[in-house]
Order: sequence, then structure tokens, then C-alpha cells
Amino acid sequence: MSLACRTFETRVGEELFGIKIDYEREYVVALAGNPNVGKSTLFNNLTGMKQHTGNWPGKTVANARGVCRYKDKEYVMVDLPGTYSLMAHSQEEEVARDFVCFARPDAVIVVCDATCLERNLNLVLQTMEISKNVVVCVNLMDEAKRKRIGVDTYKLSKMLKVPVVGITARKKSTLKSLLETMSVIVDKEEKTQDFMIKYPEPIERAIAVLEPVVSRKIDHIDSRWLCLKLLDNDESIMKSIENFLPINPFEDGEVASGLEIAYKILEESNISKEDLSDIIVSSIVRQAERISKSVVFYEDEKYVERDRKMDRIITGKYLGYPLMMVLLFVVFWITIRGANYPSAMLARFFFFLEERITYFFELVNAPNWLHGILVLGVYRVLAWVVSVMLPPMAIFFPLFTILEDLGYLPRVAFNLDKYFKKASSCGKQALTMCMGFGCNAVGVTGCRIIDSPRERLIAIITNNFVPCNGRFPTLIAVITMFFTGYLTGLTGSLVSSLILTLVIVMGVVMTFLISGLLSKTILKGVPSSFTLELPPYRRPQVLKVIVRSIFDRTLFVLGRAVIVAAPAGAIIWMMANIHVGGETLLGISADFLDPFGKLLGLDGVIVLAFILGFPANEIVVPIIIMAYMAQGSLIELGSLSELKELLVANGWTLTTAISMMLFTLFHWPCSTTCLTIRKETKSIKWTVLSFAIPTLVGIGVCFIFASTVRLLGLIINT
Repeated sequence: MSLACRTFETRVGEELFGIKIDYEREYVVALAGNPNVGKSTLFNNLTGMKQHTGNWPGKTVANARGVCRYKDKEYVMVDLPGTYSLMAHSQEEEVARDFVCFARPDAVIVVCDATCLERNLNLVLQTMEISKNVVVCVNLMDEAKRKRIGVDTYKLSKMLKVPVVGITARKKSTLKSLLETMSVIVDKEEKTQDFMIKYPEPIERAIAVLEPVVSRKIDHIDSRWLCLKLLDNDESIMKSIENFLPINPFEDGEVASGLEIAYKILEESNISKEDLSDIIVSSIVRQAERISKSVVFYEDEKYVERDRKMDRIITGKYLGYPLMMVLLFVVFWITIRGANYPSAMLARFFFFLEERITYFFELVNAPNWLHGILVLGVYRVLAWVVSVMLPPMAIFFPLFTILEDLGYLPRVAFNLDKYFKKASSCGKQALTMCMGFGCNAVGVTGCRIIDSPRERLIAIITNNFVPCNGRFPTLIAVITMFFTGYLTGLTGSLVSSLILTLVIVMGVVMTFLISGLLSKTILKGVPSSFTLELPPYRRPQVLKVIVRSIFDRTLFVLGRAVIVAAPAGAIIWMMANIHVGGETLLGISADFLDPFGKLLGLDGVIVLAFILGFPANEIVVPIIIMAYMAQGSLIELGSLSELKELLVANGWTLTTAISMMLFTLFHWPCSTTCLTIRKETKSIKWTVLSFAIPTLVGIGVCFIFASTVRLLGLIINT
């Protein structure tokens, strides 16, 4: 395709897909493929970017853009969402199909998994129907070799009549042949597609009748493929055609007449509109199977037996759920046990540094209020956030990423699907819950992998019941102070991990309950069926996992928390030090909220801390501490025992601690998550409900617990 012929594409690329391209210098290359074939890894190595990768479906849920330079040319690489089909049954399938179809990239690289090529060929054939610029990239050749699977890429290229390149995406040294092939494809002036999927004879005759009319009306899309979509009456592609094309073929009289004749041909062969879609899919699957059998060779026919044996254990009826609990417990135990010492070291370092900063302020005769805002407010809140958040995240995220790379997370979704189905929701929700452990906003974005709009809304609304990284430190601190503080060493960390695991399970149970309630009320419906790939088990690259987790997740999340915590520290210090009528603004606000807080087993300070902590959950505990301190500044973090003494001196009991944990688990999402919900749902109504439902659950659970404790106290006293 020459650069001179791209007026239509320029409009599409810049306005409809949000990708700004200099068409004088850059070519557009789309990366398509099934989930979990290494597409994002290839994208990273070609562009030098850091798109997060993982061994489970749904990691990419939107187009990512990067630039690759090769032989003095610039290629805009677009990483499309992983999809099994271009027949668009979900949002990510629509995004991938519309980009390939309407943005008309100069080349489409379809990434396949060498260890399961047959399943991947379905997408290859569908893509070839739309685009004449296809390159088949067979990835994971090293995995195939390890499993003693051979793929004849030369023969595959001959059969498909398109370039086929075998690579290992994580090894840059294997990518040169792909880059060379890509360069040749985009330079070709005349692009033809010699391979054609053969359909049953009646369908071919129907296409032959309709295609001449369609090709005269529209030249932006492959006319044969568009005829199939018109015959299939695909509503999704119809909407996209109306949005993207300058002509609507459905309003054209000639096209309507051609369709009428084509349908008569099908009816004469007893092919109904309902049967047509199944016949089209079956034809593609059969040809993919035929091609695969010709080019894939197995030295060991039982190569998958090990994975199947492991799956019988991991997804088994009796061991699947206990194993999930044990793994969750082990991850939390390593996190809690490993975070104690670096947290204490960071705290000592930050407060040693504070002494030096304070000395500097004294040296320059800075006013007390400036020292108070910047050091006792901003700096101390930041010191708390970094010293308490960084160590657990630096441990938890790599452990979690190792489970991703192993391929365990899809097994979690498989195990939990039965319970989500009982709640009339989708098993893929388990994957979005896992994403929520890092950040609920990311979990909400991940809900795009759920096909049904109804089930997607349920997953968005309930994602907050999984505690994010900002709530973990609070839960761990409260558990340590009030439940395991008297235990030392290994015993204390084991008990803390067990309690934290039970708290997380409580959040999962609440997810099921609220999902079921929503399915029977405002989001009525039956659960949809879905396809979820169980990827092969893979050896995780531990060093790469650690580096990627620290830079892509830990530091990113910590940076966001710091940005919020810095101004919050200044505001909190001012509220704690500005007096009105002999009382601080913080104290006045806390006193006003105190009666409501007592009903929930909390107090006004805790409720106020949660309200002021709306921008970020990480600052809730610093607000509580500053409100309790008479001097209106954060105490030095000598130990959690000192913090417990402060809390107990301000009326905390075991009931307060439990209510604090419950409200931490069940309360409104943070501001970032709310903004993400608004963006994803494009609705104020659903954003408000996503805020209100967990808030009401948190208030209700805490009220019931506190009332029960009060009632039991009265019974015992009488």
C-alpha cells in the first residue's frame, strides 16, 4: 500500500483509534494474536517499552502504541488485545477486529504459540480474510523444542501463501528475520491474498452473487469478507461499518437486492441464517486443523500428559480449593515475614534523615509553621507511606507475578467459575479480582475481558471487595498490633498470615453474595458461557519477574501514593494545628462524626480518616495518628507497639480493631478507582452505585458486628 493512498486511513488512525501517525515517515504494524502467546513480550522487545506481560489471558485490554526503528524506517507498532476470534463477541475482539479492518495497517503480524498452533490458526485464517498484509509469527519455538514439538514454518508459508517466521519473543536475537519480513511486506506496492478459505458450495455461490455489488460500493474492506458478514447479519460489524465507513451498505438498494438473491440461494440448500454462522466457523476450524496436521510434528505424543496430571490436582474437586488457600497463605506469610525488617530499617532511616532536615530548618531560621507543614506534615506522612508500603509491595508483587508466569491464575478462575455461575456472573471475574490485589483501578480496567456487559458491570461494582495494595498495610498493622503482637518470630507471622488469609476469603465471599444480589435485582440475567484458555505451565524467569514487578508495579503504585500523600500531609497538619474556639479543625470534624463512628464500633477520628483518605487508602493510618497526637504531627515510627499504645490510649479495643479491619475491607473505592469506573462505564449512575454499594456493605457489616458485641456485653453484665 503506497503512502499516497492513505487519506481514509489517516482519518481513522488519528481520530477513531487515538493513534497519531506521521504518514510521511511511519508505517503502521498491528500485532494480533490469541491471549497468552507472547504478543506483549514481542511488542516490548520491538519497541523498548514496558507493556506488562503475564502467562494468563486478558493482560492486554486496549491498544498499546510504540515505535520500532529498522533500516532507517519507523514502524508504529500497535499491540492489539488478545483475542481468539475476529467474530467480535467481546470488547477486546471488537477492538482488534476494527483496527485490522478499518485502520488498514501496513502489516498485520499474527503471533501464534508453537506449542498449540492449531488453535491459533483459526485467528490467522480470519485475519487473512480481512487483510492482505499478514505475517504469521510463530512464537515460543524454544518451548516447542523443549516439549519436542516441531513446526515446519517453510511448509506453513507455502500452504498459507504468506510469510511465516519462527521466533522466541523474549530473545531479541531471534527477531531479525521478523523485522526483515516486516520491512519487505510494507514496501510491497501490490498486495494480494492468494489463500482463500473454501466454504460449502451454496455459500460460495451466494458470495459470488453479492460480491460484485459490494466491491463496487466499498473499496476500503475486503469485499469477500464483507459479503460473509452481510450474509451472517453480524450486528457488531454492522455498527462498526456505520461508524467507520463513508457509505452505509445496508441502506443501498443494490446491496439489498443482492442479499435477497443470496439468501434465496442459501434457502434452496436448506441453510438458514441461524445455521450460516456455525457453518462458517466449522469451515475455518476444519481448515485450521488440516493445515496444522500437515506442519506440526510431535516426537512425543504424550507431551501434554504432565500438564494434565498437574491440572487434575490444581483444578481438582478435592485439592483445588485447599491449594488456593495454602498458596494465598504462603504468599501472605512471606510478605508479612519479609516486610518487617526492611520496614523498620526504612523507618529508622527516614527519621534519622528528618533530624538532619530539621537541623537545616533551624540553621536557616525557617518559621515553625513552615517546618510543621513540610516536615511534621508532608515529610512524616511520606515517611510512613514509603516505609510501610514499599517492603510488602516489593515482596507481594513479585510473588504474585511468579504465579502469573507459572500459569496458575487461569486455574483460579476455573476453580471459582462454579461459584460465580451460581451468582449469575462470569468466572473471568476471578482474574479481575486478582488484578485488584495490586490496584482496584487496574482491576476495573481488566473487566474489559468479560464479554457480557451485564457481567462486566457486576465485576466492576464488586472489584473493591478485594483489598488493594493501599489497604494491605493497614490490615497487616492492625492484625499485628491487636492479634499477634504478643507472639514472636515464626509463630506470630504464621498467625498473622492466617488471619489475613481469612479476611481476604471474607472479601471473596462478599463478592459472591453481592454479585448474586445484583444478578437478582438491578442487573438481572443468566450467566453467560465463556472460553478461558488454561495456558501451559511455564518456568518463570525469576530475575526478570523481580525487576519487572519492582519497576512496573511497585514503584508505579508507590509513586502514585506519594503524589497523593504529599499534599494530604500538608492539609492534615494544618487541620490538626489550626484552632477554632480552642479546638483544632481536625478535632471539631472528628467530634461531629463520633456518634456515627461509635455505632460502627469505630470513632469520629477513624471515620474522618477514611473520608480524608478518599484520594488514597495509604494515608488513612497517618491521618488517625496525627488526629490523636496533641501536637498535631505524626509520631516517630519506633515500633508498632508504640503505635498500639497510642491507639489504646485513645479508646481502641479489640472491637475497634475488628471494626477497623472490616471497614478497611468493605468501604468505598478510592478516587482513582472511581474515575476509572466513570471512564469504563461512561455512566455517572454506575459510578455512584459502585461507590454506594461497598459503602453500605461496610457500614452494615460494622454496625451488625458492633451491635452484636454490645448486645453480648449487656447479656453478660446482666
